[in-house]
Amino acid sequence: MKSPEEILEYASDLSVAKVKKPLLSKLILAFIGGAMVSMGYMTYLRVAAAIPGGAGVLAGAALFPTGLVAIMLGGAELATSNMMVVGLGYLRKRVTLKDVLLNWLTVTSMNIVGAIFVAGVLGIGAQVLTGKPYLDFAINVAHHKIDVAFLTAFLSGIGCNWLVGMAAWVAYGAKDAAGKILAIWFIITIFVVLGFQHSVANSFVIPFAIFEGAATWGQFVGNFIPVFLGNVVGGVGLVSLLFSVAYKKH
Repeated sequence: MKSPEEILEYASDLSVAKVKKPLLSKLILAFIGGAMVSMGYMTYLRVAAAIPGGAGVLAGAALFPTGLVAIMLGGAELATSNMMVVGLGYLRKRVTLKDVLLNWLTVTSMNIVGAIFVAGVLGIGAQVLTGKPYLDFAINVAHHKIDVAFLTAFLSGIGCNWLVGMAAWVAYGAKDAAGKILAIWFIITIFVVLGFQHSVANSFVIPFAIFEGAATWGQFVGNFIPVFLGNVVGGVGLVSLLFSVAYKKH
């Protein structure tokens, strides 16, 4: 396991590599990232809908991290972890603000495309979520996301990416695949059980509800903005900033 100081340096170096990655590579890897998060979310919905009560939520939450594991070990790109990593690079003057904004814009856009692709092609086209009880459960989850106030969605986004950022941070410290998987699995399971809002995951479940006529694109945008902003604060403010200050060389 790397020391916290070594994780700080590793993540800072990684921020430079992420912004220097060729555009086509970023687009492809971000599409995969959005799709993998959606696969994990789709699994959560199937399991949680089939098992009543808290046991279903816990069982589904325990399987949701498979998408994040695929992203981390497969080298895909995810906006929420990039908020922490590339944000750290900016705080440590390794990348510019322009680098940060372009990276976030590119990765987030293709994450959304990947998420919507899975919602339409697999969630509906392959009928993974169109039968009962999955359809009603998925639509209910989507409404729990879009029916909250701006501030509530924002604060939920902070909680989400505080945990997602921590999961990535700890995984960067692991020196083998098993360590990375364990680091991701338990922390991500907590965020799902707590019901925090993840902007990319929401880009799967809310469009799914839209395709089923149960939500609108206006509601999607109205949810995405506060959740995305909260994810930024959680990843940059509560992970990157705090660790960079705590382990700054004086």
